[in-house]
Amino acid sequence: MYRFPRISFVSGSILLLLVQLFAAGCDNPLKKTDAVAPALPPLVSAMTVGSLLEDPSHVYSGEVHGRFETGLAFRIPGKVIARHVDAGSVVKAGTVLMQVDPSDVQQAVNASRAQLAAARSQFTLASDQLGRFKALYERDFMSKAELDRYQNAHDSAQSLVKQARAQYTQASNQLAYCNLVAETPGVVLDVRAEQGQVVGAGQPVVIMARGDEKEVEIDIPENRIADFAGDTRFKVTFWALEKVEVQGRARVISPVADPITRTYKARITLVSPPAGVRLGMTASVLQDESVPSRLLIPLSAVYQTGEDPTVWVIQDDRVTQRQVVLGGMDGRDRIAVIKGLEPGDKIVTAGVHKLSGNEKVRVKEDVR
Repeated sequence: MYRFPRISFVSGSILLLLVQLFAAGCDNPLKKTDAVAPALPPLVSAMTVGSLLEDPSHVYSGEVHGRFETGLAFRIPGKVIARHVDAGSVVKAGTVLMQVDPSDVQQAVNASRAQLAAARSQFTLASDQLGRFKALYERDFMSKAELDRYQNAHDSAQSLVKQARAQYTQASNQLAYCNLVAETPGVVLDVRAEQGQVVGAGQPVVIMARGDEKEVEIDIPENRIADFAGDTRFKVTFWALEKVEVQGRARVISPVADPITRTYKARITLVSPPAGVRLGMTASVLQDESVPSRLLIPLSAVYQTGEDPTVWVIQDDRVTQRQVVLGGMDGRDRIAVIKGLEPGDKIVTAGVHKLSGNEKVRVKEDVR
């Protein structure tokens, strides 16, 4: 006879316990005990405007130049046979600076002179013949056609005289061009040809500067170009003249930076310099102290999504966007503010792209 297997007491107890636990879980679900903490305002770095000021006094070293510096050249090619000046020579108008060999040009002058003499002789003969045959024509001893032939010969001879005279004048000018002459008084800055050297027409051989107007040439960095705008005045001193101080004004700034130094050439015109100021002297150009300082802010503080740059200004732990007008950089990742901020304003210097208007922020210690 078959008997059902008996479930042990221990196995039955375990099964009963599991059923009770499941029932208890359904009647008493687990409750959340972890509460969500409120979000803190973003932490930003900030600075007080005015803690960085751009120093208005900048000294630039330069050299005295003439305003008008000209490279003089021969109008004709030739071999240099004489050099009468050296670098530093002071010359007057009309001074012969250099000469080229005039031998070939002199031959051309002689030939054109002879042609002019021959043309004049032919014209004289034609004039005499025309006069005689006019008298015969008036007495009806010759035809009008014959008279016209002599009139034409006379006119042709006259044209040949004009042509020969022009050729002689041109050859004479070429002979004068063998001498390189100073057209104005000045100082010789450089001589670029020596005796025996063959030079071409238009090749500069003497560099000369007029001495009536003097300037100082300096190099300025790109972040200081704005200082030379308008009628800014400068004080110019000279290393060799301790007690001399001359007023200067910016005349011209190169539109292109030097490819090596990345600076711009500028010319400072000297106003009524004394006679002791000479070309080539070392000079120092100091910007007038009346130029006001400008506020500087880090580049990281500038926020720009459109055409106009802005900064985030902090007031009562909240940020607002303010438009600014920027100037040049100082070469240390800082930029000048021309308009839009006042000393004492507090601005965000890091994280500007993560903020929104009127957002509450936490401020770190100001950057000084």
